[in-house]
Amino acid sequence: MPRLPPDQVAEVFRRLQAASPAPTTELDYASPYTLLVAVVLSAQATDVSVNKATGALFQAAPTPAAMVALGEERLGAYIRTIGLYRTKAKHVIALSRLLLERHGGEVPRDREALEALPGVGRKTANVVLNTAFGEPTIAVDTHLFRVANRTGLGPGKTPRAVEDALIKRTPAEYRRHAHHWLILHGRYVCKARKPECAGCLIQDLCRYPAKEGVGEAPAPRRRGKPKEIRGHNT
Repeated sequence: MPRLPPDQVAEVFRRLQAASPAPTTELDYASPYTLLVAVVLSAQATDVSVNKATGALFQAAPTPAAMVALGEERLGAYIRTIGLYRTKAKHVIALSRLLLERHGGEVPRDREALEALPGVGRKTANVVLNTAFGEPTIAVDTHLFRVANRTGLGPGKTPRAVEDALIKRTPAEYRRHAHHWLILHGRYVCKARKPECAGCLIQDLCRYPAKEGVGEAPAPRRRGKPKEIRGHNT
């Protein structure tokens, strides 16, 4: 897939900014800690399903100490409607305990420390650093991976390659919100099966070869998606 030239990359983000000046996650949260928990729970689940579960959960356990006191079994009862809830309950209790033991109950503003927590990988760390702390990180989920490759903004064969390309090619003034603009664009406009190209505000710049059609051109057969982009919908 050919890359957009720098001036067109800047124009894409200018239009996205004009349409949505301050985009953010669709996960409900009230603190860096509740954001971290919500993102961990969102693996292989929709934001809507996570929000339905965390409304009551975060009232009962809004802090690491309260979550550890709640315990794995009772936590599981709150999140049982979310996929893989038993594994996620283990991760949330374990990461909450480590936050208390290593970080005074606070979510660290440090990638290495975040990725050392159970259930937290690079993408989750990027979401927390960006949304909670304002860092210009780019978390590559399935939506962003698709948009970056289709449009030519930052094509790459792996999530890390796409992340690195976008960090390099996105003008500095747009990096803070680039993550959310591209995810939301992929979720609601540049959809996987039937992209809504006719109503797309960057359609004239996009390099997607099938954009004039009703759906996506058939993809080559693969064994599966790269591990890093399975699941998360944040």
